[in-house]
Amino acid sequence: MSLFDRLSRILLPAEAPVADYPFAASDIALYRRTAHAHDSVLDAQTWDDMLLPQYSALLARETSIFGQQELHRRLHADGGAVAASAVRVRTLAQDAGQRQRLHAACTGLRRADREVSETLFGAPLPPSPRWIKLLPWLPPALLLSVVLALVTGVVALWGVVVLLWMALMAVQVLHHEAIEEWDRVRATLQQLLRSHSLLAALDDPLTADLRDDAAQAGKLNSRLSQSAAGELPGVREYRDWLWQMNVRHYFASRDAVRTHLDLLRASFRRVAALEADLALARHLAQTPRHCWAQQGGELSLEQVVHPLLARAEPLSFALAGQGAFISGQNGIGKSTLLRTVGLNLIVARAFGFCYAEQAVTPLLPVYSSMQSEDALEGGESLYIAELRRAHELLALAERAPAVFIIDEIFRGTNHLESISAAAAVLHTLSQQGTVIVSSHNLVLAPLLEERLTPWCVSRVGDGLRVAPGVLRETNGIALLAARGFDAAISAKANRVYDWLSDYMAHPADCEGIRSSL
Repeated sequence: MSLFDRLSRILLPAEAPVADYPFAASDIALYRRTAHAHDSVLDAQTWDDMLLPQYSALLARETSIFGQQELHRRLHADGGAVAASAVRVRTLAQDAGQRQRLHAACTGLRRADREVSETLFGAPLPPSPRWIKLLPWLPPALLLSVVLALVTGVVALWGVVVLLWMALMAVQVLHHEAIEEWDRVRATLQQLLRSHSLLAALDDPLTADLRDDAAQAGKLNSRLSQSAAGELPGVREYRDWLWQMNVRHYFASRDAVRTHLDLLRASFRRVAALEADLALARHLAQTPRHCWAQQGGELSLEQVVHPLLARAEPLSFALAGQGAFISGQNGIGKSTLLRTVGLNLIVARAFGFCYAEQAVTPLLPVYSSMQSEDALEGGESLYIAELRRAHELLALAERAPAVFIIDEIFRGTNHLESISAAAAVLHTLSQQGTVIVSSHNLVLAPLLEERLTPWCVSRVGDGLRVAPGVLRETNGIALLAARGFDAAISAKANRVYDWLSDYMAHPADCEGIRSSL
């Protein structure tokens, strides 16, 4: 090892390894909540119903907090700016070498262990206190007091020494935690500025928008840096406790961030957007079944799959001016179909592509009701939770057109009231939006056929098919034997079923009640 290399290792801090710090979901959501809260068209229940936490994790591999926050924002956004991003994603998906170069320039972002969007887009940083201007004079005053006390022998001067030393200690103790937290913020901002400079230095048309202020980014990065010499063993303690360099740098670097907030915000947006596009391009390059969706008033998904299912069975699904009532046997995949349609609609709105061979999708928000359950802590029963969610969906429908995806509505009450309440809510909802609902209450199909086209999910050979119509052969009782129930149980269940079928036959004509809805 050369002398230069040895000195470099002593004087310059070693670059931290890529950590991929496990940020909490609340941290990832902060950028959207602080800077884009008004743009969100996706609510919390739909986020969970559509398995978007798991999907986001799939996209976020080898992506820093910056890219993750931008992906999260886009999934919640109205999709108005998706076209420009889609062009860049398509370009990157076709060029592995270009992806690798840009990815290497962004690697430093993955060393960040602190979320900074709240610092940049949240409440403004307070200005430095006025007393900070006096801080550089305290250490010389302390040293001068020590010298005078030793030379003159005046005992009172030692009291001055003690007071000055206590003042320095008090400043250090009072700001210790704030400085440690700010150091993490500052280090993350420096990684952002460093990646900004590295990306701008590439001869790549996709980073041209970073070149205009790349010089400013580099200068600000230098201003935020601390002296490397101050990191030498023994020097840091002397520098901080006597000369208060950490406190002075804390306030100075914070002021620098306040002064250059517009630059930092612009850098955040552009670097985060580029890294998000890289993540999407990398994902699509590894995903054989995908297409770029066409925007239209109708919905058509040809051979569509769910990206989280390793062995997903492709389905074709289309709507022409109406919603859909979906029936099918237990375990056939109705809920999976709903999630497949919902997730692909959200992804098409957010990113521009679908997991299908061909796709036409409306640029509409998606809201769902699929996982309502008893809430013991809040004292909310299943039916009350379902009523609350149905009320929320009706309120959302009044604001703007949307797609509503609903699975087994009103399971928490008796059969007759479940059908009655479901018919009323679904009919009203379908007048204001597009409803896709699955239910085992097959009588809802003729009740709602003027608003919701009946579709049946069935197995054909080794695959699944969605075809017009209503389920003819149920399998709820047949599953008793398949799951190990005694034959006597199945026989009793069949006798009750036959009696109920005669007593509560499906109505042949719903015109009278249907016209009153």
